[in-house]
Amino acid sequence: MGSQFIKKGDGTGRRRRRGGAGHMSEMNVTPFVDVMLVLLIIFMVAAPMLTLGVPVELPRTSAGALPAEQEDPLAITLLADGTVMIMSSQVEPDTLIPQLRAIAEQRRDNKVFLRADGAIPYERVVQVMGALNAGGFNNIGLVTEQGGPRFDGSGN
Repeated sequence: MGSQFIKKGDGTGRRRRRGGAGHMSEMNVTPFVDVMLVLLIIFMVAAPMLTLGVPVELPRTSAGALPAEQEDPLAITLLADGTVMIMSSQVEPDTLIPQLRAIAEQRRDNKVFLRADGAIPYERVVQVMGALNAGGFNNIGLVTEQGGPRFDGSGN
């Protein structure tokens, strides 16, 4: 007189589908890994092209490179013809200080790299350094190329 319980399926309590193997419960990550590797290669190729810079003939010195910073440094460039550039944008001399003040308000660091062509008179470099100081940047690094003469008489 009791009720009977009848199991359907393969005895494991799961039902089987009639027409095939059923759905896979595991995710196939191979296409995901393929896409990630392709994106990695694209970024590795494109990253060196993203560096901003204006071609300028830098003077050579025996000083070593500075350690890398966390924030992208601000670069001011003086070209051989006297043109002043902030990163890759040309700036008129009379608007340099207001633009520097606006940039200084948005940045955490007051460090700036000054890249001056070797043919620029020293007076012009000092004038731009004064403008940088008036614009709120008092941590100025002069950018040079390595391999220049030393004062101890040794060569490059």
